[in-house]
Formats: sequence, C-alpha cells, structure tokens
Amino acid sequence: MGKYDAVFERSIERPEEFWGEAAKNITWFKQFDKVLDDSNPPFYKWFVGGKMNTCYNAIDRHVENGRGEQTAIIYDSPVTNTIRKISYKELLDEVSKFAGGLADLGVTKGDTVVIYMPMIPEAAVAMLACARLGAIHSVVFGGFAPHELAIRIDHAAPKILITASGAIEGKKTLEYKPLVDSAIAQSTHEVEKVILFQREFVKGTLQEGRDIDWKELVAKSAPVPCVELDATDPLYILYTSGTTGMPKGVLRDNGGHAVALYWTMKNLYNIDPGDVWWSASDVGWVVGHSYIVYAPLLQGATSVFYEGKPVGTPDAGAFWRVISEHKVKSMFTAPTAFRAIKKEDPNGEFFAKYDTSCFDCLYLAGERTDPDTLHWAEDLIGVPVIDHWWQTETGWAIVGNCRGIEELPVKEGSPTRAMPGWDVRVVDDVGDEVARGTEGNIVVKLPLPPGTLTTLWKNEERFIKSYMSKFPGYYETSDGGYMDEDDYVYVMGRMDDVINIAGHRLSTGAMEEIISNHPDVAECAVFGADDKLKGQLPVGFFVVKAGVTRDGKEIKDELVKMVRESIGPIACFRDACQVARLPKTRSGKILRGTMRSIANNKDYKVPSTIDDPSILDEITDTLTQMGYVKK
Repeated sequence: MGKYDAVFERSIERPEEFWGEAAKNITWFKQFDKVLDDSNPPFYKWFVGGKMNTCYNAIDRHVENGRGEQTAIIYDSPVTNTIRKISYKELLDEVSKFAGGLADLGVTKGDTVVIYMPMIPEAAVAMLACARLGAIHSVVFGGFAPHELAIRIDHAAPKILITASGAIEGKKTLEYKPLVDSAIAQSTHEVEKVILFQREFVKGTLQEGRDIDWKELVAKSAPVPCVELDATDPLYILYTSGTTGMPKGVLRDNGGHAVALYWTMKNLYNIDPGDVWWSASDVGWVVGHSYIVYAPLLQGATSVFYEGKPVGTPDAGAFWRVISEHKVKSMFTAPTAFRAIKKEDPNGEFFAKYDTSCFDCLYLAGERTDPDTLHWAEDLIGVPVIDHWWQTETGWAIVGNCRGIEELPVKEGSPTRAMPGWDVRVVDDVGDEVARGTEGNIVVKLPLPPGTLTTLWKNEERFIKSYMSKFPGYYETSDGGYMDEDDYVYVMGRMDDVINIAGHRLSTGAMEEIISNHPDVAECAVFGADDKLKGQLPVGFFVVKAGVTRDGKEIKDELVKMVRESIGPIACFRDACQVARLPKTRSGKILRGTMRSIANNKDYKVPSTIDDPSILDEITDTLTQMGYVKK
C-alpha cells in the first residue's frame, strides 16, 4: 500500500482519529469535547466544545511565535503600478485597528458584514477583522451589478457594508460607490453604515450620516483582541451560482474550516511556513477565501495578492514576472488564464524572458482542464501541472493530487483521486453505484469532512433539498462523471443549470429569468456551449410574442444589455438568437440538455418524450449558422 493509500484509508475508516490529529495544528483557547457530532444528520458538527478564533490562528500566533517580520501578503498591482509587502506584524496592526473601528460602530459577534471590494489588501483586512470579532462576513465579487449586490444585502442583512471607491478593469476605471449606492437603494434591508476605502485614481462621494472614510475610522480606533468563539460558530457566508431571486448562501464554520485549510496547504499543495504561494483568483470567489486569505495565512506562508490579468497587464508575461520577482513556489489559477496566455504567446516567448527556477508546481481548478492546455503548460514551464476539483460548497478540494503526501501519476482529463476525508462514489439516478468507467452522478458519502458547508444561511430546508435529499446519505455534487479502475475521478460536467465561465459558476436559469422579463419575449432557453478560452459560454434562444415584428438582432442586443446590467459583464452573455420555437417534451419541459449536446457537437438521443422531433433539425441549422455546429 502506498503512502497516500494509507492516509486515505485511515481518513475514511477512522475519520475522528484522523481529523482530531489534524486539529492539533490549530491553536485552541479550549480543547474540543468531541471531534464529530453526528447526532443530527445531515447537520454534522466538527470540534464541538472547542474555543478558538480564525484570525488569531491566521495572524496573532505567528507574531507571538517570533515570525512577525516575515511577509504575510505581497500586493502586486500592475494596473496601479504598485508593489507592497505587508509583514505579519503589520497585518496584525492593521486588522486589530480596523476591527476596533468596526467594534466602535457596534459590530459584535454574530452580526453580518457585506464586503464589496477589488483585489487589494484591505479586502483581506476587512475579512480578518470580521473574523477577529466573530462577525460573519459575506464577500460579494466587485464586478457584480447593483441588482445582484442588492439581493445579497437583503438576504445577509448586514449591519455594515465595506467597499472601495473603485477598481481598474483592463483599461477602464470602474467606480464602485455609485454601484453600492444603487444596490442599497434597491434593497429593502437598511444598511446602518458604509465604510469607504478611497483609492488614489478614483474618489467616491460620502453620503453624510451613513458613510465613513476607512482611513478616518482607523485613525481614531484602538486595536482590539480576538473574540473567543465556538468552533461551530459561523465564519462567513458566500453566495453561489449567481442565482437571482433567493440566493444560496453557503455557510462555513470557524473550527472545521481552519483545521481543513491548514491541513491542505502542506498535504495537498506542499507549502511550508515561509514559502511564497500565489492563488490568482479574486476574494469574491471561494478560491479567494480559501487560498488567497485564510489557508496561506493559517500555514504561515506568504500570499500574493495580484490585482491584474494574465494578459494585457501589460502583456502575456505578467504571470512569469510575478513568479520570478516574488520567488513564487507554487500557484493556483483557472485553466482559462493559461488558455489566454497560450493564445497570446503560443511559443512562450514572454516566458523565456524570466527566471522561474523558483517555481515548483502549477495547480489548476475551477473548470475542467483540457488536455491541450495541460500539455502546453507542462512543456513550457517544465514543472508538474496538477488539476484538482472542488466547489464553493466544499471550500477545498474533493479530488486532487496530494503532493505533500505522495505525488501520484497525472492522467489527462482527471483531477486525480478523492482527497483524504472524501468518500467519493458514482451512482445512477436511483442511487445505486455504477461500474467503473460508467458515467453517473458524482456523490460523497456523509459525513462531509471539516471545512465544508454546514448549511445554507437562513435556509436549512433548501440545504437539504439542494444537496442531501436526492441521494439519501450522500452529498449531491450536481456534477456527473466516472471513476476508473485506479480510483481516478473524471468530472464531465454539471447535471443542473449551472455553467462554468472561466472558473466562475453562474446559473443559466438566472439568465433565463432576466431574458423572460423582456416585453417582446414569450419564452427562452439558455445553455452552456464549450469555449476554448472560457471553458463555457452561455447561448440563448428566444421566441417572441405573437404580433411582435421587430428585428431579432435589435431584441438580442437589448437582452445582452439586460443580462449585463443585472448580473454583470462576468456573465459573458453575448450570443442569442430568435427562433420560431423551442424543443420540448410533451409535458412542456424545454430540452436544454439536448440543445447543449447539439451545440457542443456531441452525440445525443432524441428523447422519446419529445413533442416534435423535426424541431431539432431547425435548432441544428440555427446553431450551424451561429458557428457552433461543425459541418
């Protein structure tokens, strides 16, 4: 039995012993009474009775242990031409003083705080300050439109909203303050205070009586210590899938989260204290929470905060410059980033300009890594390129390659094997396990390991319905795929309406909801089409109401604008087409999966329940004209 096999087997057969031992790496104010409370499934609780604080584990203990002068965060912003290094001691000073400012405004344990910020260190300071007080933060991606922010404000009901005056997106300056003001105006929940961090290149207007300048608040604040929290107290809410209406707020606890993330930094990513680690994502996404802010700091590593793009800031050598300049040991990003670099610099001419001898490994996740990109990156960089698979809900990898335990052979198309703690199975639609090599629903036997979602914020019923009810005793990932004879997992795609655009999960159902509000649209369908750069892109079909004679392109342009304004540019919704009718079953269900298969040039079976099979020929012709179907 290999080293990895032994660790994995122990984690599945003796999980309480396994995670109890892992928990020794976290500083506890009071030891937990029980590793796992499984008395109320599926609401499992880890480290019950334990007292701790995530912020203390991420900052204070490193300073107390004599490593305060080590760099905690490297802020690298090519868009503002800024590089700033923040030591653990400096970070402690900033976080404890900002936490003091929040406390002065009445923020206490259990309050919620919404954070809407770009990729700047102050975003981490805000998150950690909330964690210090036991307040529950909800970070909303800074690119989301006011409508989406308003939905999250109403659902999270924050006492305080923290934002910055703006960001630079490509060559454009994006002002945040008007977006925030619009969102607050659209929401029914009343935000008591808005804290605004003013950036040099764009100034936001403060609303008297409500808005507070970040620097002025900190100037008159005294530092505060960490609040003692239960391990089971919530750390943060993160909304998933870009859904409209009632969003799904994934809730993460403090204790299990800290134990699991600390464990992954060495065992999965092979990162030791003092190593420079770079996760090229955004604090608005789960990757930013787990692997820009919390995990690297829990481990005592140095985390790169990068405010820029893989190309265009200024060129396709941006990633290589950061790796070379800051001596990055390993990085984690989405395959989309490398597809963009490959497109701009296929022969690696920019790569040749930099010394990347410090670089040890590239980790990819957020979407399926296509073999072409995998091999290109391997050949160019000359280090292992490791795919792994996880979700917003899980907080860390379900399937991966634990280089800190034993590096397993890479198989193209697979993110390798189930991580320790994850009892992954593949089942058919009635919950029976399928044979190896047979596609089915990827599920995880309960209980889930520490660090995963404990429930959905304010909606336990939906938590059960969304994840726990279809396959009793299992967590439903909503992804399909198969396992091979060597226990390698192959994730083939979503089983629901969520598509993966450059690593960002967005709901096609949410886009349909927006399109259907257009006065000329009778019905519509949105599905994901494969895209070499972004992974997937949404394609929309719409049927107009009887009597509408307007030009279809004109309506399409209006729909694109509506989706952009409601969800944001991140939806990448550009391709829509008017059709005479949509394929449906006799019961009226639109055959989105069939249209997706046609668009992606995949074989499909004509459903026996289809109302009129001839419509699929019309859809095929339309998708051929749009350039999706290859003749």
